[in-house]
Amino acid sequence: MQIKINRQNEIVEFKIPFKSSTLLKALYQIKNNEDNSLTFSSSCRSGVCGTCAVRVNGKEILACAYTLQDGDLVEPLKYHEVQRDLKVNKQRARETLKTSTAWLQQNQEVSITEQQITLTEKQSDCILCNSCYSACPVLEVNPNFIGPFALTRAYRYTADPREADIKSTIDNIQTNGIWDCTLCGECTAVCPQGIDPKMDITMLRGTATQFGYTDPNFQAMDFGFGGG
Repeated sequence: MQIKINRQNEIVEFKIPFKSSTLLKALYQIKNNEDNSLTFSSSCRSGVCGTCAVRVNGKEILACAYTLQDGDLVEPLKYHEVQRDLKVNKQRARETLKTSTAWLQQNQEVSITEQQITLTEKQSDCILCNSCYSACPVLEVNPNFIGPFALTRAYRYTADPREADIKSTIDNIQTNGIWDCTLCGECTAVCPQGIDPKMDITMLRGTATQFGYTDPNFQAMDFGFGGG
């Protein structure tokens, strides 16, 4: 079995001496037996931490959970500074959590039902692997876009009954935020936790309209009603 790895924009092929393996196991095989300079990130090796996220054949995956296929092309995540080979710096992407102010703004004591807990339980499963961020086509044209996982986190708190100041978070995700998303669903397709950022952003848009916000792109649309 052979795989290809994009190393600083140079495609290098490696032979893997076993047929059934996770990608992470194959990367360690290469590092331990063929090229100890190969650099990648890993930690838990069980799909929990999100550290080993990379792209295989153009799709974001967790290396510890992906079953290797012959001829696979492995690349680092997009929109991240590549430090070396498959290892990227995730700090800039994590700064979007600050931009979206994805935390409780003003806590209030309330009774929470099981149904309300379930409403945001899935969003709380985010492991910050950055797969959705890498898959987002909006970042190709707007590097200042807040991005999927930060907006999902924002939704998690605006939907929390303990939040007494939803508007502050909604105010902070208008610019380069919810209206810039194209709702393509690429983020949802690659999330290893089954989170649906597309739906979360749609819900945030609904909440924003309750505070008087509208899609700024709507006014710029041409519906063919102009004079001719």
